[in-house]
Amino acid sequence: MNALGEFLRARREAITPAEVGLPTGSRRRTPGLRRGELAELAGVSVEYLTRLERGRDRHPSAQVLGALADALRLSSHERVHLHRLVKAGGGALCPASTAPLPVRPTVLALLDRLEPTPAFVADAQGDVLACTDGFRWLAGPAGLLDADQPNLARFVFGDARARTAFPEWERVADDHAAALRAAADLGDGAAAMLAEELSITAGAEFGRRFAASAVPAGTGVEQWQHPEAGTLRLAYESLGVPGDEDHRLVVYVPATEPLPDSPRDPRPPG
Repeated sequence: MNALGEFLRARREAITPAEVGLPTGSRRRTPGLRRGELAELAGVSVEYLTRLERGRDRHPSAQVLGALADALRLSSHERVHLHRLVKAGGGALCPASTAPLPVRPTVLALLDRLEPTPAFVADAQGDVLACTDGFRWLAGPAGLLDADQPNLARFVFGDARARTAFPEWERVADDHAAALRAAADLGDGAAAMLAEELSITAGAEFGRRFAASAVPAGTGVEQWQHPEAGTLRLAYESLGVPGDEDHRLVVYVPATEPLPDSPRDPRPPG
């Protein structure tokens, strides 16, 4: 048995049938769920779950692990631990990618010219590499920029604050899953690695969107909930930046028909 198998078995034995909506029988010889019960909840075979728990299969897919995490009702902390166990064991995840390529000075100069409009530059996997002060005003209070390397998809699917920041969270989640799927399908290793991570840490919330996603439109309208300005309705354009970096410039402007009680200008004062 390896660390991953031990963790899965321990969590299976720690969760009660009642917690997952199953009847509690009187003839249980082991605590928690039976393998067959967990296998049915996760949509895998009992034989495969047995191989995982005994360490005979060390390369489960991220989708399988995400389904098991959902079935076991893992907390966000436990999902992160599961993800780390897979990485440490050389399992489902792709090899680590290279560091993000820096934003060219001319593109940074363009961002400066866009102030105070909310705008940012991101790479194919959704890392926010540079942004205007206007975007910091818009996204900072939501927590999107708190991480050392902010990532759009990781925030949308991994941070509970995203559901408050985006009143139309379901649609925003669809869009970011589609963008990640498109990048992964085109061979971006970092995007593929992040997709596998989110398949585990976010489970079905991400997995079903990633599997069914279409090509991202690159333009549209988003609603943002801002603590000072209220509900903002912003149109955005995602523009590919020429060059080998595979960067994109995203710019927000007020939508032509703002919602009632929302300001027409989302920019910070001054």
